[in-house]
Amino acid sequence: MFRTATPYRLWNALKLYSSYRRSKRTKEASLTALPISISVEPTTSCNLRCPECPSGLRSFSRPTGMMSEELFQKITDEVKSHVMYMNFYFQGEPFLNPKLTEMIRYASDRKIFTSTSTNAHYLDEDGCRKIIESKLDRLIISVDGSTQETYSAYRIGGSLSKVIEGTKNIVAAKQKMKSRTPHIVFQMLVVKPNEHQVDEVKKMASALGVDEVVLKTAQVYEYEDGNELIPDNTEYSRYKIGDNGRWELKNELEDHCWKMWHSCVITWDGSVVPCCFDKDAHHKLGTLKTFSFKEVWFSEPYKKFRQAVLTGRKEIDICRNCSEGSHVYAGGAD
Repeated sequence: MFRTATPYRLWNALKLYSSYRRSKRTKEASLTALPISISVEPTTSCNLRCPECPSGLRSFSRPTGMMSEELFQKITDEVKSHVMYMNFYFQGEPFLNPKLTEMIRYASDRKIFTSTSTNAHYLDEDGCRKIIESKLDRLIISVDGSTQETYSAYRIGGSLSKVIEGTKNIVAAKQKMKSRTPHIVFQMLVVKPNEHQVDEVKKMASALGVDEVVLKTAQVYEYEDGNELIPDNTEYSRYKIGDNGRWELKNELEDHCWKMWHSCVITWDGSVVPCCFDKDAHHKLGTLKTFSFKEVWFSEPYKKFRQAVLTGRKEIDICRNCSEGSHVYAGGAD
């Protein structure tokens, strides 16, 4: 990340954090700077059918499609002065967009730290060469089990052998091309069917040459009366049993949120939404097909949304299933 820290970006980040702290203290939404992080959505399409995922369930009420290279370049040109981190993921499988590596390279060449998340079913040798050439900084590979039976219990339609093959391909490409990037992360979404395989996934990552393992808690939509995906080990869960005997979110949902100040999500068609929990883009705060990013970021609808977070976050639908930190462990693959 150090290579992204230009003097202007650092000054902007300082003003951003100062605005957030002031707003948190006064309960008045104040913002004098631009975001340091954004997520863009290469596509809503996905080859798998994971439960609890709109892409997997094919349940979007919003339009679906793929971001064009032209729209992406427009977005990047508007945010390149202040954005230090760009995540190429929201919903869908990013590598289904045939222009993904070109878009990553466009951002990388503008000294933006780049990251994406994949189910690794499309990491063939040629694709991995293109990933290295794109200068992608971080590649997150979803691995939700150490056996096919367990893996496919959540990654419905997926093949663990393809994940392993794809991982081997990207590790080999890094070695062949003498590249330090991307930093390869195995991310395990820990649910009840796979929680007994956490150690096996870590061992598998180490054997394959993966750089890091991250365990991620799962978001479920119907949890109050329990859910078959909630792990027995509460360390791996976003939920706990409340005093009334029903399940509830561990997060106390205090009336503030750093994400509303430092980041946002841009859907494949240019809509700006507040965060990754707005999966169906119900809270559109503007469109980059009509307005500039700066106009949307400082717009009255965005200010009203931030104000709502400061005064009644529990009343906002997408906040009611939010966790402040969705990763429960991060460390070396060994």
